[in-house]
Amino acid sequence: MVILVYAATFEIKSIKVHFVDQDKSTESVGIIQKISASPFFLPVSMSDNIDKGNQLLLDNKADMVCVIPDDFGKKINSGQQADIQLLLNAINASASQISYSYCAAVIRSYSSSIAATKAYLTTTNPSIDIQTRHWYNPELNYKIYMAPGILVILVTIIGWLLAGMNIVKEKEQGTIEQLNVTPIKKYQFVLGKLIPFLLIGLFDLAFGLTIAWVLFRVPIEGSLIVLFSFAAIYLLAVLAIGLLISTISYTQQQVLFFSFFFVIVFVMMSGLFTSAENMPVWGQRLNIINPLSYFIRVVRMILLKGSGFADILPEITAISIFAVVMNALAIWRYRKTV
Repeated sequence: MVILVYAATFEIKSIKVHFVDQDKSTESVGIIQKISASPFFLPVSMSDNIDKGNQLLLDNKADMVCVIPDDFGKKINSGQQADIQLLLNAINASASQISYSYCAAVIRSYSSSIAATKAYLTTTNPSIDIQTRHWYNPELNYKIYMAPGILVILVTIIGWLLAGMNIVKEKEQGTIEQLNVTPIKKYQFVLGKLIPFLLIGLFDLAFGLTIAWVLFRVPIEGSLIVLFSFAAIYLLAVLAIGLLISTISYTQQQVLFFSFFFVIVFVMMSGLFTSAENMPVWGQRLNIINPLSYFIRVVRMILLKGSGFADILPEITAISIFAVVMNALAIWRYRKTV
C-alpha cells in the first residue's frame, strides 16, 4: 500500500518544454518566464525554428513545444487577440491533456495580468469574479484520493485468494473426503470457511486505514461503524466468489487463473484510476455486477465526504443482493457426499 499510493498518481511533473520564440519581444519573454516558473514545467531549450521543436518531440527530448509567433507582442500592444501554439506529444493522451491544461492555466493567468496592466478591463465594463472551492480535498492531494481505493484492492485480493485457495487445497491434500463424511450441513461448511477470512479481511482493513491515516493523513470524516458494516457485507460477497471458484477448481493454479482474470477486469472497471461515469454505456451497465466499484465509491464517500448510512443505501442494497447470490451459489456448487 505504501508503494502503490505513491506510484499510482496522475500528477504530471517535470514536463519538458521547448520554446520557439519568433517574436523576441518583452511580452514573449514574459510568457516564457511565466511558464518556466511553474513547478510543473522543465524548460529544455529555446529557438526560433519550429522544425527544431518538432524534431525534439520526435526524439522524445521534449514533451511540449510552445510556439510564439512573430506578431505576438504587436497584437498585445494594439489590443488584438494574440495566439500561442502548443504542440504536445500525445502518445500518452492522458498525460498530454493534463500538460495542456496546466499550460493553458498559466497562459490564462498571464493574459489576465497583461489585460489589467494594459488597462483593457475598466471599471465600466461588467466582469465576472469566479471563485473556486475544492470540497472534501481542498489541497487536491492525490494520495488522499488514491489511498482508499488502493486499500480496497488489497483487501479484496487478500480475501479473495485466501478463500479461493481454501477448499481446493483440501482437495489437493485429500482431506476434503474426511470433511464430506462429517454430519455438518453444506451451509455450515461454507460459513466455517468464510468467517475466519472475514475477520482477517476486517483486520486488514483496520490496519490499512491506520497506515493511510498515519502516513498519508487521509481524513476519516464519516462513521467507522458504517464503513466496517459495509465492509463486512462486501467481504461476504468477495469471499463467496473465492469459494465458488474453489468449488469448481481442482488445483490451486486453476484458482489463480480464474481469480486473476476476474480481479483484473474488476479493478480496471472499478473507477480506481478512471471515473466509471466516463465509460461507455455498456461498460457502466456491466459495472453493476462489479463489487469493487461499490466499495471504492463507498469508502471514498465515508472517509472524504462523511457520508452516512442513508447516503450509501443504494450501494448497501446492491452489495447485499450480490452477497446473498454468491453465497447461495457457493453452497449449491459445493458437492458433499455422505
